[in-house]
Amino acid sequence: MKVPFTLAPEPVQDQAETGRLLFAGPCDFLKGVTAMEALPPADRLEVCFAGRSNVGKSSLINALTGRKALARASNTPGRTQEINYFTLGEAHYLVDLPGYGFAEAPKDVVARWQTLLKAYLSGRPTLRRAFVLVDGRHGLKPVDTEIMKLLDRAAVTFQVVLTKADKPKAKDLEKIIEGVKAGLAKHPAAFPEIIVTSSETGHGLATLRATIAGMS
Repeated sequence: MKVPFTLAPEPVQDQAETGRLLFAGPCDFLKGVTAMEALPPADRLEVCFAGRSNVGKSSLINALTGRKALARASNTPGRTQEINYFTLGEAHYLVDLPGYGFAEAPKDVVARWQTLLKAYLSGRPTLRRAFVLVDGRHGLKPVDTEIMKLLDRAAVTFQVVLTKADKPKAKDLEKIIEGVKAGLAKHPAAFPEIIVTSSETGHGLATLRATIAGMS
């Protein structure tokens, strides 16, 4: 029996407050990693954010944490080839994976990053969930499907977060969401709830914060 995909409900008050408090606390850049042996100790729960270049990943991380320049945005796809670690309080890591879609990156750089990504996803025992960011204006692209297949193979639960939901018209966003639901049905590692967000308006941020805070 297939699990139906739905939009994540808004958190109840207690859940929202737990999420707010977690992200209102200290959050700092720890290190950028280019090799598995440089990863920090696997001593706490971590979640990672993946998304094609310019999907709004840095903006979302900055909006979640309430810090304007915590994650640095780049307009050049493939420029950042590091796994960036941030500490969130004393019990969580937020992990920012490089944007995929590498029109500007040399092939050897892409190959090294893909090798590192595969090793990270399959070998990190404290990774609880990957959040795959999908542009709310465009929906799933072939590069999104590739990262989802990689997560399926690594048996890492992933959850789609739609970004820039304030940009399309309501009826267009509805079509995008239905298309994403249909695409996710093909992926066994997909979490059944989609979180719809806007870094500009703050829509969905409380839901995403509460989701992360509620993991154990």
